[in-house]
Amino acid sequence: MMKETFQNLIAYLKNPVLEKDSNESLNDKFKIFFHLLIISLITSVIVTPFYFVIEELNLVKMDTHKVEEMFKGMGILEILLIAAIITPIIEELIFRAPMTLFKKPKSFKYAFYVSFSLFGFIHIFNFELTTNVLLLTPLLVLPQLLVGSYFGYIRVRFGLLWSMLLHGCYNGILITMSFYFK
Repeated sequence: MMKETFQNLIAYLKNPVLEKDSNESLNDKFKIFFHLLIISLITSVIVTPFYFVIEELNLVKMDTHKVEEMFKGMGILEILLIAAIITPIIEELIFRAPMTLFKKPKSFKYAFYVSFSLFGFIHIFNFELTTNVLLLTPLLVLPQLLVGSYFGYIRVRFGLLWSMLLHGCYNGILITMSFYFK
């Protein structure tokens, strides 16, 4: 079923349509949710080595990332509250809630693509803006672009609360892992 979820996701990203999932089974929704969470985490694992290369080549200083600075001195519970609950709620309300206002197929498709593109590219401001950062922007925000599209998919198919939950779980797992591997 994981393969089917991935195939459905890719097909949807190629041609997004404003259409809720007709299956009302909560069990099926949670299965798809967990598949999307795993796909999101795998996406991060695949993209992360690029950050190490960029840092090793001294192209971008990753230790000056604004999120690192913001969380400095906070405990894990404070960070999780902000990153896994508050931020996903705010970002989903800003970037994905308005998508379904666009009812015409062509305007919805544009709204969907603009939504996750804005979500991804706004994250460039987490970096100190330098020439290298600007040149490497697509690579630096690639994880947010990709997972933003996944959040958009679940938002349209299951509803806004599901995208908030997926976003929160994704952030929470990454934050917890970052504490574990420090």
